[in-house]
Amino acid sequence: MGKNKRKLEEYSEVMRKERSTSNFFKTFIAKPENITLNIQEKDERVLLVIRQHVVTQVKSAVSLLLTAIIIPLALQLSGFLTSLPDRFAAAFYIGFIIVAFGMALKGFLIWFFNVYVITDERIIDVDFHSMIYKDISSAKIENIEDVTARTIGPLAAIFNYGTILIQTAGTNTEFEFEHVPEPTKIKKLLNELILEEEREKAEGRVN
Repeated sequence: MGKNKRKLEEYSEVMRKERSTSNFFKTFIAKPENITLNIQEKDERVLLVIRQHVVTQVKSAVSLLLTAIIIPLALQLSGFLTSLPDRFAAAFYIGFIIVAFGMALKGFLIWFFNVYVITDERIIDVDFHSMIYKDISSAKIENIEDVTARTIGPLAAIFNYGTILIQTAGTNTEFEFEHVPEPTKIKKLLNELILEEEREKAEGRVN
């Protein structure tokens, strides 16, 4: 049997202020429309899908870009490439571009598919490693015991991102939503969901 649930906006101030979106490329996706996840259970509503703030990916992107520039330049200045026949030098450049593109694509896919999901029933942590391997951890809202939001450093304060630490009574005792946007808002939403779960039990709305 399901629950006699109240409407989300009746008990969540955070969700009342958020607009639904069908843009799955955002880092903070509230009340997603036309988006279904294969980890959803029947009658479970996805409230929030979160990725790491895009600012946290700049360091890796710059590092990859510099590597892609410096290595060919160093080989060119050292005379290594000029000593090769033209066709071998061309093959090297093509191969290097393919490798650099592959590394960039891998980095993007890991960022894009590593998501944290909050539903009206659970928190879900999806750790994407490759197209054939990912870890999915989840915990019921009712098992959450403590939620802490941490914003460390001037960059995190300026761009409003931080880490959410969630202590639970389940098998996975700690969940960590790293470098996510709007940490204070996420913490408030989780506390609203916890309070609603407690009200449901107190009012006998759990069947």
